This record gives sequence, C-alpha cells and structure tokens, in this order.
Amino acid sequence: MPESNEESGRFRAGDVVLLTDAASVQFRKPIVVRVIREIPDRYTYDGWLWLDAYQLNAKGEAVARRELFVMRAGVRRSTTARATAR
Repeated sequence: MPESNEESGRFRAGDVVLLTDAASVQFRKPIVVRVIREIPDRYTYDGWLWLDAYQLNAKGEAVARRELFVMRAGVRRSTTARATAR
C-alpha cells in the first residue's frame, strides 16, 4: 500500500507518486508522475506544495512535463522502487 508523504519527508527527484482527488480535485482521474523536484520557493497554503514532474503513461514513459499544486497528505508514493534515469 502506498505510504503518505506526511511521515516520509520531502519528495526527491525520481520518486514515482500517484495523484488522486485526495491530492487535488483536478485529479478526479488519477495520474502517476515521476518527480523532478519539489518547488520550495513558491508561496503555498499550509499542507500544500508545488511539484515539478513528468506525467507517466501506462508503460511508465514520460508523456508530459507538468507543474502541479497538490496537498502533501494526499500524494501517495508508488510501492515500486524509485525510477532510474534513462
């Protein structure tokens, strides 16, 4: 079962995470992304953060680069190992 980021700290490059409506209403249809970085220098509300990430398709290939505003507690880490650079 994916773990909440509440206990595990900041996101790092290569982390693969699942975004659902628990992270933001924009993810009513869940997506999987590979984190490029957490964007620390943008103002956010308490408990929210900006992620710079690649959206992944069903094969795990990057199909779009996105900047995402999400609720930290709603982001779920993938149970698979961290993605490796190609």
